[in-house]
Amino acid sequence: MGIVNVTPDSFSDGGVNLDAAAAAAAARRQLAEGAAIVDVGGESTRPGAAAVTLDEELRRVVPVLEAIAGEVPVSIDTAKAEIARRALALGAELVNDVTALRGDPDLAGVVADAGAYLCLMHMQGEPRTMQADPRYDDVVGDVKAFLEERLAAATAAGIDEAKVCLDPGIGFGKTVEHNFELVRRLGELTGLGRPIVIGFSRKSSLGRILGDPQATTGPLPASLAVAVAAYERGATIIRAHDVREHVEALTAARAVGA
Repeated sequence: MGIVNVTPDSFSDGGVNLDAAAAAAAARRQLAEGAAIVDVGGESTRPGAAAVTLDEELRRVVPVLEAIAGEVPVSIDTAKAEIARRALALGAELVNDVTALRGDPDLAGVVADAGAYLCLMHMQGEPRTMQADPRYDDVVGDVKAFLEERLAAATAAGIDEAKVCLDPGIGFGKTVEHNFELVRRLGELTGLGRPIVIGFSRKSSLGRILGDPQATTGPLPASLAVAVAAYERGATIIRAHDVREHVEALTAARAVGA
């Protein structure tokens, strides 16, 4: 899953794709580099990020979706029902909701009515405050229980369970140790029976284990190492900024494991 953030303030590529033409070009490039789907988002969810209005989010993403409609398989990264409705009408196939259907009471119905795919992500708190002091009794057990409950809520709302994938939310209300524990014990999450999405690409935890306690991003080699580790532990979808490099790394890992 490639990433195209149509935002001025995303943690790694904020501003790079704020122009609709640049964002559309990035989506096409990621498809050519081997992405199976491209995740387009108009609201940053980095730690400390402020909310974006519906009108502003629409202004950012609709021109991009219109430009790549019919060309690029699209996931829409949003928690807003109206954004999802417009994106699905423009050909998006998957709704990637960081709130796991808790942010907008109408979103589940939009997904169900469209027969769309859905990604449910775990987040402790909200982007503005989630990294203040995240605590868990057992991070993997707590995340697993949350995802199981949200999966049940989605299916109760009429969403086909076969179209739901689950994301433990690396960096969303987690310490460095929590993030690596989730990958280390990923088998416990795959036990839920749904595809698991891992988004560790360029996350600050990668920079911090390399010796920079103030890191806000992580380097590509570290991103690739964790992607391969997650794949080997059963992750189905790797969400990545650097598509070509991840495709190459995962192709080699698959060849070794074949």
